Amino acid sequence: MKKEIEDIGDIERLVSLFYDKVNQDDLLSVVFNVHAKTDWESHLPKMVRFWSGILLDTSDYRGRPFEAHAKQSEHITPEHFKRWIALFKETISENFEGEKAALAIQRAESIGDIFQYKLDFMRLNKEATDPNLDKL
Repeated sequence: MKKEIEDIGDIERLVSLFYDKVNQDDLLSVVFNVHAKTDWESHLPKMVRFWSGILLDTSDYRGRPFEAHAKQSEHITPEHFKRWIALFKETISENFEGEKAALAIQRAESIGDIFQYKLDFMRLNKEATDPNLDKL
């Protein structure tokens, strides 16, 4: 049964269901589990705090989410972002409805677009921004 996203329990459910899908996905699970070697015990609560901040206006999240993605830039392609968004939308639409559900999708798409743009920029400008360039 679909419900509104109203509290931290709903965010925990969203994060848990979504990352279960990520872990079962052939494309995304490799990035998370092989390349990034994600520590799920710390990652999931961090994502709960992140999404709670966005959807419930809490202020518990402390982090710099782009940095983790930048470290994996060679392994993350536009196809990864498309799949991530598709799984996120699927998770939302299967389990939630209402204003916060729509906001979650909107924000996920926006974050994905920004991260993809920044990673593409990094790749295109690697020579100009690589701190190890002077060591060659």
